[in-house]
Amino acid sequence: MTSEQTSSSERFTLVVDASAEGMRLDALLGRMDEVGSRAEAQRLIERGAVTVDGAARPKRHPVRAGERIEVEVDVQASEPLRITPEAVPFEVRYEDEQILIVDKPPGVVVHPSKGHAAGTLVHGLAALGVAGGDPERPGIVHRLDRDTSGLLVVARSPRAHRRLGQAMRRREIERTYTALVHGSPPPALTIDLPVGRDRRRRTRMAAGPDAGRDAVTHFRVLEPLAGVALVEARLETGRTHQIRVHAESAGHQIVGDPLYGRPGAPTFGLTRQFLHASRLELPHPESGEPVAVESPLPPDLAEALTRARGR
Repeated sequence: MTSEQTSSSERFTLVVDASAEGMRLDALLGRMDEVGSRAEAQRLIERGAVTVDGAARPKRHPVRAGERIEVEVDVQASEPLRITPEAVPFEVRYEDEQILIVDKPPGVVVHPSKGHAAGTLVHGLAALGVAGGDPERPGIVHRLDRDTSGLLVVARSPRAHRRLGQAMRRREIERTYTALVHGSPPPALTIDLPVGRDRRRRTRMAAGPDAGRDAVTHFRVLEPLAGVALVEARLETGRTHQIRVHAESAGHQIVGDPLYGRPGAPTFGLTRQFLHASRLELPHPESGEPVAVESPLPPDLAEALTRARGR
C-alpha cells in the first residue's frame, strides 16, 4: 500500500490480493488501519472518496484480485457532529489538541445505543470537539460498561482516531483496572480464554475454549483481605465484559457484580460492580511520546474498600 499526503487529506492506494477476492468493498476498506471502521468506509464511498480502477463503485462491490483501490481520507476535517451537547458528568484528566482522557462516572453509558439515545458520554463530550470513527460515536476508541467507572481516551480528530485505533490493535494502549474480588486468588494470575456471547443467556458473555474471540487478562493481588482481595487487572485484549467474565471463570467474581457476581455474597454497600479503570498509558497519536494518566477510586468504591478492610 502506498500513500500521499496534503495539508488536509491523505490518499492511499491498495492493490487487492488473492486472499481478499470476493469481499465487499466497504468490508475491505473497514479493515484498513487508515479507515478504521466499516461505517467510515461507507461514508467515504458515499462521499466519492473511493475509486476502484479509477471508477466509483458501490459499497457492495465484490473486489477482485489485482484491482487498484484509491481512497482519500481526511486528516483534520470531519463530518459535522450529529450529537447534541448535553450536561453529562465526567472529569477531564488530560487534554491537548489531539486527544482527551476523561474519567467516566458509574451509571453513564459511553455512546448512544438502543435505549440510550441521550445522556451518554458522547453527548457530554460534544461541546469539547471530538471526531473520527462512527459519526454516531465520534472520537470513541474504546468503551467501559455503564457501571464501570474510570479512564477513557477520546480522539479529537479523524487522524488521531485512526492512529489510536492502530495502537489499540497493536496492543500498545495499556489499560489497568482496580477490582475487589471474592475469595483468595493467587498473587498473580493470567486468564487466557476466549470470550463471546453466552449461547444460553444472551444478556451475558461467557468464557471458554469455544466461546468466541481470544481474550487475555492479567490479574495481580494488591491487598489480600478477609474473604476478598483488592486486585489489579490488566487487559491484553478488550472484549465485552472481559474482566468480569474472566474473574467469574476463575471463581473470583467481582464484588457487587449484578450479572457475574457471587449470589448472596457481601457487597459492602455497593449497588454496582467494584471495577474501576484506574490507569491508562498510550503512545500519543502525533508525537508517539508516552502519555500516562491515573484515576483514584471514586467515593462509592473507596467506601466499600474501607468496609472490606474493617471486617
